[in-house]
Amino acid sequence: MLPAPNSEALSLADVMQSCLASIAGRPNRLGLRPVDKAVVLLVDGLGADSLKARAGHARTLAGAMTGNAVIDSGFPTTTAAAIATLTTGTRPGHHGIVGYSAFDAARRRVVNQLSGWDAQMNPLTWQPESTLFEAAAADGFDAVVIGPERYRETGFSKAVLRGARYESAATIAGRMGRAAELLQQGSQHCLIYVYVPELDQVGHAHGQESPSWISALEATDSEVRHFERALGPRHGLIVTADHGMLDIPSYSHVLFDQVPALIDGVQFVAGEPRCLQLHFAADASVSQRSRVLEAWHESESDRSWVATRHEAIAANWFGPVRPDVESRIGDILVAARKGIAYYDSRAGTSARAMVGQHGSWSPAEVRVPLLRFGAYAA
Repeated sequence: MLPAPNSEALSLADVMQSCLASIAGRPNRLGLRPVDKAVVLLVDGLGADSLKARAGHARTLAGAMTGNAVIDSGFPTTTAAAIATLTTGTRPGHHGIVGYSAFDAARRRVVNQLSGWDAQMNPLTWQPESTLFEAAAADGFDAVVIGPERYRETGFSKAVLRGARYESAATIAGRMGRAAELLQQGSQHCLIYVYVPELDQVGHAHGQESPSWISALEATDSEVRHFERALGPRHGLIVTADHGMLDIPSYSHVLFDQVPALIDGVQFVAGEPRCLQLHFAADASVSQRSRVLEAWHESESDRSWVATRHEAIAANWFGPVRPDVESRIGDILVAARKGIAYYDSRAGTSARAMVGQHGSWSPAEVRVPLLRFGAYAA
């Protein structure tokens, strides 16, 4: 059976939406009390299971892991989709960022959703949902994003961060320090979003069981501990993540292109190694498509969920899906259940150096922390 997410359960879509409501003094899904300034810190790649397993290296973060401190990030468990969910309060079927890479049907190409934006892909139309930063500004509140400088003008930032003032700092300490300064400046109500990509980057390069990952976790925890001291009685902090991670050794790579029956008529491969989204050539016949789907079921069903686009939509994988978003989702999706990653060997070997991976439905990937500090901890 395919995974079927509970649409009523708390998820990443509720986090920033609830923080904005708390600034406005409105009821919210997270039950956050009213504040003047709210900070959302997203630690890229910090899965709840990984944090629990390394609690001794992150005593401030782990100390906030109460009984209601775990939520689902949503599907697919990848940064582009998850951050869009966080900042719009909608799921991928609405905001349209359905994977690490996605199929652009109008131009018959696959586009990287983080770094592949160009003049042919307008951020305002590819992701048309209003952001919560725009909603904050409409309410008369300040909205600030603090992240690395290299993300300031990207297409992805224009798609999911619009409405906020972007400020940059090169280090975790610098970003948290700037957020602390904003808490002390003026009396205007403010929504602050801080992005920390370092943990995810180390995880991809060395794995989340590596000493380097633990060092990055300790550094993040230390900065949260320092920042907590800057929180006033009307300041709230939420620490969360976009996804967790699994370490996938090279011997667990599946070179799917070496089985002809799995790629017959497949023209485009999108998604990510733990959640392939396969798109057929426009002239692929119905019988050809059926044979390929059957071949994937026969070959991979013991270790992955194999679904057609329509099955995945019916199972609520992407939430309600707008008609113009449907074609971005693969004709066939292959989401890993076990500790494997799928690769197309025709694309070369460079991508296969990645150790920490995510994208699918395993608890290690889906479960992320929801940690409350300051006024939100009360």
